Amino acid sequence: AAREASVYTGITIAEYFRDMGYSVAVLADSTSHWAEAMREISGRLEEMPGEEGYPAYLSAKVSAFYERAGRVKALGEPKRQGALSVIGAVSPPGGDLSDPVVQATLRVVKVFWSLEDKLAYQRHFPAISWLNSYSLYIDDVSEEINKKVGKDFTDLSKEAMRLLEQEAELQEIVRLIGVDALSPEDKLILEGARSLREDFLHQ
Repeated sequence: AAREASVYTGITIAEYFRDMGYSVAVLADSTSHWAEAMREISGRLEEMPGEEGYPAYLSAKVSAFYERAGRVKALGEPKRQGALSVIGAVSPPGGDLSDPVVQATLRVVKVFWSLEDKLAYQRHFPAISWLNSYSLYIDDVSEEINKKVGKDFTDLSKEAMRLLEQEAELQEIVRLIGVDALSPEDKLILEGARSLREDFLHQ
């Protein structure tokens, strides 16, 4: 019960400071443990289980939690405006992204960073998978990014992403028949993607 209540306690305290006019960030680590607590309580209450034993209302609970984030204009005097950002960490068993908690989270959040153990074993840090991670805010902030970083930053980032996706496809071919079977153009793509990973994405 304490594990389930801790998430609500944390975000309620954050809302208190938000209403005071502060910009607050809440890190929920991990919502998987919170979901497991809900599963245990639901089982003891003999409720109808959903997928993998989680309660049928798992998606609704996850959505309600993340929907408490946002920017508000508080009532009363003095006039003030606050913001609340929620960063949730999901730790599915074995890194399985088809886990019900992960899927319920992906249906509501607009930014997702996928940590990959394979990258960590390769000593590539931060071990964020560029193929699985995404942000749905890019179109909303691209104009501001281009203004502050560079007018062609958004186009260059899309081109870099396309290069990394091509590398992933070519790596499958290399594993099957070897790098010697690739054309010079494909080898150039692999070399360009390697440079991008090691010189820009690796810290």
